[in-house]
Amino acid sequence: MSVREREPRLILVSNRGPVGFSHDDTGRLGRERSGGGLVTALLGLVGHTPALWISAAVSDADEEVARRAGGRSFELPGLGTDTRGRFVVIDGETYHRYYNVIANPMLWFIQHYLWDLSNAPDVRHEELDAWEHGYLAANKAFADAVIDELDEDPDRIVMLHDYHLYTAPEAIRAAHPGAFLHHFVHIPWSQPDYWRILPPHIREGILRGLLANDIVAFHTRAYSRNFLLCCEELLDLRVDYARRTVRWEGREVLVRSYPISVNAPMFEELARSPEVAAEEGAILRRRRQHLIVRVDRTDLSKNTLRGFKAFDVFLDRHPEFHEDITFLAQLQPTRQDVDEYVEYLGRIRDVVSRINTKHGTTDWMPIDLRVEANIHRAVAAYKHYDVLLVNPIFDGMNLIAKEAPLVNERDGVMILSENAGAHEELGHFALTINPFDIEAQAEAIHEALVMAADERSFRNQEIKRIVRENDVGKWLAAQQADIARKRAADRRRGTRARA
Repeated sequence: MSVREREPRLILVSNRGPVGFSHDDTGRLGRERSGGGLVTALLGLVGHTPALWISAAVSDADEEVARRAGGRSFELPGLGTDTRGRFVVIDGETYHRYYNVIANPMLWFIQHYLWDLSNAPDVRHEELDAWEHGYLAANKAFADAVIDELDEDPDRIVMLHDYHLYTAPEAIRAAHPGAFLHHFVHIPWSQPDYWRILPPHIREGILRGLLANDIVAFHTRAYSRNFLLCCEELLDLRVDYARRTVRWEGREVLVRSYPISVNAPMFEELARSPEVAAEEGAILRRRRQHLIVRVDRTDLSKNTLRGFKAFDVFLDRHPEFHEDITFLAQLQPTRQDVDEYVEYLGRIRDVVSRINTKHGTTDWMPIDLRVEANIHRAVAAYKHYDVLLVNPIFDGMNLIAKEAPLVNERDGVMILSENAGAHEELGHFALTINPFDIEAQAEAIHEALVMAADERSFRNQEIKRIVRENDVGKWLAAQQADIARKRAADRRRGTRARA
């Protein structure tokens, strides 16, 4: 069978790749699998399909690997089915402008509605320069790597991921008009007025870049609709909301939603591991009658402060629970090179200290705060919570809302923000809260704790069912099916046009 008769190799493109390289104390080169939900989800894809994964070189060791490969692809043995990697080397100043000035925080804050608009952001020369010489330059470097690969085999499918790469598709399309490009945005897509924070040439450049794809994908129908609204209001395009399509430069662009999930069997196996069992023992020895759990990064979008404030109100209103309940919060530090995030973590510590001083006793600390990344301890906590608090301001999906109930053994109740992407699937079986309403969150904690056993069981079992049925395999299969259908339809139209 010839190369062209086989299933074409995928080209995956993301800022972070599946592995990162580092030097040990002796200078020897080693590799470690990257973390994060995006990488974990895509590893399920490369486990079944040959793929080339293009990503940024973020360490000196990554750059060494790129040099050894002559800037081309290299083998990634033991990672999926015939998976190869390719690093894009970007100089440090360009990468800083691209990643730390535009992608984070500018785009992240816009897409999570985080800016305090009376004070920030200020779009000055620094930001305009970072857009031109950082974000656009880095995206061009990613695009050049993809173009180089398509020059050898233009039949490959290109799947780009997330907010770091919005303008790359336009450059790829210009070089390869017939390429098939699919872009998945893993974070929320905000409504048109919020995008007006950005100068017109920047926001329009982002939309043009995304419209160069054949399919633009989001986690929820709400986010896909927001994107269509942006196309209509910010670019004055005619969109078809019923078919979820946009006409752009003679092509029909599909706008779709595919709710990401977890690898349920793999995660359930992790929950049965000896490492998790060891952490369970410590949790069970310390727990009181009731256990509230939250596991998050210390990102502003996760709304951690309001969750603790709601627990404070709950303790004020329900002294009968004093000394019988613990709130275990495991928070992974994130972006501690960004001032806003350093300040936020400090405020978290201050609020926890105040609540523990206010309500605690000599042998009871209401909030057990762990600022760490420990997957085994997190999963152990998932197994034994009575209440899970997931209250983000906005979130693309929030996989904790799927992972934790999947392995919970106590018919725990999930309190879920209506602004989490997971709410579209799971909201009916969680206690829905507005993430800004501290009173409602306090009442939800009480409602969850006094809920009848049969209702707790029903809610938990239904969430488990949904997560198992709509696992990461289904997420990948839905995208692959739409890609296949659109490629076939485009080829038929091309054949008819030539005739």
